[in-house]
Formats: sequence, C-alpha cells, structure tokens
Amino acid sequence: MAESREMTVAKALELPVLRRGLPEVVAGADSLDRPIRWVHAGEAPDIASLLRGGELLLTTGMGIGGARSQRRFVADLASRDVAGLVVELGTSFLDRLPEGLVRAAEDRGLPLVELHSTVRFVTVTEAIHTEIVNRDYELLRRGDALRRRFTAAMVSGEGVPEVLAILAEELANPVFLQTHDGRLLAHASPQGTATEDALDAWGEARGRAGTIGVSGAVASAGGRPPGELVALPREAPFDAFAQLAVEQAADIVSLALLRSRQEDELLALGRGELLARLADRRITPRVAAARAGDMGFLDRGVSLLPVVSRLAFGSGEPGAESAAGGLSWTGALRDLESELAPLGVPRLIGLHPVDADVLLLLLALRDVEDRTRLADGAAAALGRAARRVGGDPAVAVGAACSWETVGDGFRDAIEATAVAGELRHGSWLDATTVPLERLLWRLGESEDLHRYVERVLGPVIAHDEGRKQRLLPTLEAFCANGGRKTATARALNLNRQALYARLARLERLLGLDLAESEAMATIDLALRARNHLRPGGPRVR
Repeated sequence: MAESREMTVAKALELPVLRRGLPEVVAGADSLDRPIRWVHAGEAPDIASLLRGGELLLTTGMGIGGARSQRRFVADLASRDVAGLVVELGTSFLDRLPEGLVRAAEDRGLPLVELHSTVRFVTVTEAIHTEIVNRDYELLRRGDALRRRFTAAMVSGEGVPEVLAILAEELANPVFLQTHDGRLLAHASPQGTATEDALDAWGEARGRAGTIGVSGAVASAGGRPPGELVALPREAPFDAFAQLAVEQAADIVSLALLRSRQEDELLALGRGELLARLADRRITPRVAAARAGDMGFLDRGVSLLPVVSRLAFGSGEPGAESAAGGLSWTGALRDLESELAPLGVPRLIGLHPVDADVLLLLLALRDVEDRTRLADGAAAALGRAARRVGGDPAVAVGAACSWETVGDGFRDAIEATAVAGELRHGSWLDATTVPLERLLWRLGESEDLHRYVERVLGPVIAHDEGRKQRLLPTLEAFCANGGRKTATARALNLNRQALYARLARLERLLGLDLAESEAMATIDLALRARNHLRPGGPRVR
C-alpha cells in the first residue's frame, strides 16, 4: 500500500512556506494528524460560522478578542471540527499567545500554532491548496488504475474472487464480502498473511466491521437486501485511498452479482474451502464446527456424513466427458438446494476451491443407521442435478463420523471418487471399502510405485509395442477372473489352447509362475497401480 499523501496539520507545518514563519505548536500536539480539507484566512470574531470543518485557519488574532472571549472563540472552532488554528504574532499578540487561549485549545484538543515570523497568508493558502489538489489528483489516478485492474479481472473471467484478491493486495489488509445478514460470501488476504487469522478477525468484528474498517454497499440479485464489502485494518493502517478503493470494488462486485448471479457460487466456494481445509487438516475441527455454524449448518444430529461427488466421469454426451473440458458444478448449485431439500437434514454444500468438478456435501445424521438411506437420496439428487450440466457423477460416501474425524472422511471420499471408474456398482461408492485403491491413487506420483509397475509389467508392455497381438489384455483378464482359465478364455472369446499358449509366453516374459498365488498377487497389484500412475515418476510405457 502506498504511503498516505493526506494533508495533515503536521505535514502543513513541514512545508517551506510555513517553516519560514518559525511555527511553534503550543497546544493540541496530540492532534497534529488531523486532516486538512481546506485553508482559510480571516479576522472576524464569528469566523467559525463561516467554516464547514477540516479547515486550517490562519489569523493575526484581531478577531479573537480579550480573555473573556478567547475560550468561546476556541469552543466555536472546535465545534466546527476545524483542523487547526495558526496565529501570527506581532499584530494582536506580541511575542506569545495568551495563556487562556492556549489552555482553552489544549482542553479542546485543538492544534494551536504560533508563528514567530511574518509570512504572507496568500502564499500559505496557495501552497497547501496545491498539495491538497495534487493529493486528490493522485487519489483519482490510483483509483482509475485500480478500476482498470478490476475490470480486466472481470473481462478475463476471473470473477469476484480475483477482484477481492486485488483489493486485499492494494490495501495490504484482508477484505470480506458478506450478505446483509452477516453470512460470509468470500474473502481475500494479502499474500504472506494467515487466512485463518483474518477469518478470526472478521468473526470477532462481525456486526461492527463497517465501523472498525471501511466498507461499501454491494447490490444483490433477486431483490435481496444489499450486502457489504468490508476491509479491516488488521495488517496496516488505512490511508485516504482505502475508502475509494473499497467503493470501487463494491461497484464492480455489485455488477458481477447482478449480471451473473454469482452469490450462490460464492457461498458454495466459501463452504467448499472450509470443508477442503478440514480434509487437508489445515483447520481444527473445533474452528471448522464454529465456521460451519456461522454458515447456517446446525448439526443437531448424532453424526456427520461426508459426501463427495466428482463430475470427471462424463455421460457420453459430446462435450461432457471431463471436467477438463469445462464441466463444473456451478450451473447446478441452485438445483442442488431443491434436490437435496427432501432429505430433511441440515446440509452444507460446497464447491472444491481448486477442482470445479468436485462437490463437497456435509449432512447431519439423526441416526447412524440412516446412513444408507441418506447416501441413496444424496446420490440420486446429485445425479439429477449433474445431468442438467451434462455430467454423470461419481459419488463417494464416507463413514458416519464426528467433527473430530469428518476431515478424514472427506479425504477418503475425495480419493474414492478419483479412483471410482469401474468400481461403481451402484449409485454411490462406499469410501470405507476401497482402501487399496485409495492408497494406490495417493501414491500415484511416487517414483517407487512407478518403478514397481515398470519392474513387474515392463517386459509385457515392451513386448506389446508395435504388435497386433498384445498380451497385456490377456494378463488383465486372467487376473480379473481370479486365475481361472476357463472363465478367462470365455471373457476373451478364445479357445483354451490359444489361451494356454499366451499364458506360457506371459510366464516367460514375466519370469513368474502364474499358478502361484504370490505371483498373481504381485501382478494384480501392478495392474491396479498402473491405473493410478500420474506424472512425477519415471515413465511407464
């Protein structure tokens, strides 16, 4: 954040034109940071009635009067919120200001300055006014540059989160977008600061954030009451630019919410970030429970049920084959609320902050025995909503758990949806029943796992390269059928002699006896692991 260029009494006294008057602060030294809006020179006894506040008043003291009127003169100026009073000695007061005037100014906290040398007041007003105009111009220039950054972010499709990130960096402080009733829609913190600390500050200041920091009203879609964009001075004090910056950001955010109805998406992103942080162990269960309560999740049940759905498995329709092609839960959020409502339990629906094709759902169970019914209902609802955006979701359900363990449940379910593929035999996958597949997926970037697959399957893969008759499908079918030759021959539509010949070649290539259970276990593990290898380890052909 740029250094404040706001003109204050202290900065005015540093200007050469006033330094030549040999200024001495005789009262109100603790208030020299008062901003100066304008400069006025005058001698009228009732000059306070001509002022509007924020002025630095220059006078020779002719209108101040005697001892009786001095306290009233200071009181009138203070009631007008005058920035400060500068009195030139030599005309009404010879070498020092009267003690009564000084004491009255000190009592009111009004900066009082005496000039020991003559200066031209017109020169002083011109110099300070020039500084003020330059300051205002600099604010406008910074504001224009910031607005262009906001606009560029929106045009490029970054959306409201990027606008908040830009604002947080510009102000070097955290910013929060909240609804009219205090629900947090989105937030951003400057780089290098702890998000959790910022959220704690918002929680403590909620309801008073607009008075503690600076704020701007944000229009909402659908005729709902306006929300608020709030910046809190947690990391650094605000300068005069802060209010302008927040108001400009609020205008841009308002347009985004009104045009694209992003409010539902922002709410889902905020909830998704909470649940993802819980799964990654970046937030404690106690804090997560409190945050969820702030978001309206009332877990009055006996347990929690983590549900994860991934759109990465397409429905077969053009353009719907993967999230990488643009498939996202965003367009289904409003439908999801109505689809899940019949379940009749508290729920928290969140979008994964990194993977737009992953949806995190937290349900409150009244009875642990109700897990299957709720899982069936949630999977059906997720399927209906997903089909509206062209998807065929993989749904995984974790174990019924508490706040202490729900993060592990989400992590298991996230991993289960990543390995679901051919494992899905119903509308949802029980994340507690596929520990081996989840382990292999978790190790998918491990060099050791890459080397293991290469060592076991490498000879067969190398044999198949450039050949029409490949042996790897035979090996896969043999393992899938538990080493039963008759079932394998039937699955491959081969006669038994042809299968025996292929198995013999496989044994020579692998250096293993396929009749041994340990050899079959080794091969089966390598085949399973090959499905989960990801970039990061040596290439397996």
